[in-house]
Amino acid sequence: MEPDLALTLGVIVAMFSIPAVLSATSDGRTPRAPAVTILIAGVLILIAVSTKPGGYRIAQIPDIVIGVIAGFVS
Repeated sequence: MEPDLALTLGVIVAMFSIPAVLSATSDGRTPRAPAVTILIAGVLILIAVSTKPGGYRIAQIPDIVIGVIAGFVS
């Protein structure tokens, strides 16, 4: 898996797990499944950062995500 794709998947999974954590917490439930998805997102982002020579800067992330999505659309 190329690093840009892993980073994009990690960011998307993390974004979708935040509302699940908030929902479980506000209902008084233990957020087990959202915790697992956050762990998966973290592993994907860690894989992307460790396999990309030079790593990533925070300012690059939006351009990388848009580039990966545009690659799938076109």
